[in-house]
Amino acid sequence: MTEKPIPAGEVRFFSGSSNLPLAGTIASHLDVPLDATHISRFSNDNLYIQLGASVRYRRVYIVQSLSQPVNDHLMELLMMIDIARSAAASEVHAIIPYFSFGRSDKKDAPRISITARLVADLLKTAGATHVMSMMFHSPQVHGFFGIPTDPLSSRMVFKDYLSNQDLSGAIIVAPDMGQAKSAARFAKTLSLPVAAGNKERISDSQVVISGLVGNQVRGHKRALVYDDEIATGGSIEELSRVLVNEGVEDIKVLCTHGVFSRNGLNRLAVVPQITEIITTDTVHIPPEKMHPKLTVLSVAKVFADAIRHNTNRESLSNLFVFGE
Repeated sequence: MTEKPIPAGEVRFFSGSSNLPLAGTIASHLDVPLDATHISRFSNDNLYIQLGASVRYRRVYIVQSLSQPVNDHLMELLMMIDIARSAAASEVHAIIPYFSFGRSDKKDAPRISITARLVADLLKTAGATHVMSMMFHSPQVHGFFGIPTDPLSSRMVFKDYLSNQDLSGAIIVAPDMGQAKSAARFAKTLSLPVAAGNKERISDSQVVISGLVGNQVRGHKRALVYDDEIATGGSIEELSRVLVNEGVEDIKVLCTHGVFSRNGLNRLAVVPQITEIITTDTVHIPPEKMHPKLTVLSVAKVFADAIRHNTNRESLSNLFVFGE
């Protein structure tokens, strides 16, 4: 079945500075140009941004991952949305492959901000009419948005990559109970058993995993560790220790958002039993930070398909994070 093209003349496609390669690939899949965005700074460090094409009465798509430097990239996005709204765009779609503020999703200490909700409100106030993202840290983040929001899944990208590999004797393992449901959906697509770590977080970079919940890992020589995001790698390093103690000899680590802060990638790569670290391009990883154990899969087609379905008023349910 031939995909129905989007009306290119009615669309403007822009990118902030966080992930130009992904934005360009999405635009290429849609057969629309990636229009220029001019970004500079005044002498007082204030941002100056100008969209490089007219957006008047057009659908505007702005791609921006909220990766490091997170606050600068958020401000870029808010300004670009505001520019499009003020220049009479008919719709303003914020395409946020990595919504880093999703980790601040609950009030678990006194006098703190539920920042995921705050940022969702800011996007609406700036003028976004629709948000599209991938693999929020927790399901409740979706509910923070007061505008239509599409939470997409990377699950099928990982499934396609693994479909030609030998997974005999493998088990899917989530690092904690918070990711157990997502890991269970992924395990179902591969017809594999699933388990989860019993994790206690001590600090942003230190965790303790006291055991495993679910299927017995002992007897499985291979494990696929499945998580939404890896930053410092502390959780995965601790989980790998537990898995090795259970007799696992080969570990593949899969995560949608490969942030790899504070030397997180090398921290995992030195573990002998971790043979491959598989992530996606929601967060741009420059060539100088690549590692022989790292595989980066593109989610550009997932976003392009979702944008195409959205533009053509078609269902997106098979692309959603909670889909089968």
